[in-house]
Amino acid sequence: MLSRRENRLQPRRNTMIVATIVYDGGRSRLDCVVRNLSEGGAKLEFATVRGIPNNFDLMVPGHRPQPCRVAWRALKEMGVQFLPAG
Repeated sequence: MLSRRENRLQPRRNTMIVATIVYDGGRSRLDCVVRNLSEGGAKLEFATVRGIPNNFDLMVPGHRPQPCRVAWRALKEMGVQFLPAG
C-alpha cells in the first residue's frame, strides 16, 4: 500500500467543530464542519462547495473571525489557509 507524503508544515489535529463561513460583505453565511485544524489552516466540510468564494471569514463560536483563503477544493470539502487578520 502506498502512503501519502505529508507536505504540511504544521501537524493537524482531527476535530468536529460546527462553524460558519461569512462572505459577500457579511450578507452570505454558510454552515460547515471543521474536520481538522492546524496553526496555518483547516479542512472544512460542506453540503457542497459550489458557489463558495476563494476568500471568506471562518466563524467558530467563542473565537474571533478568521480570514481564510481556499487552498484546494473537492466535492464537499476544502482546505483553507489562515490569513492575517486586518
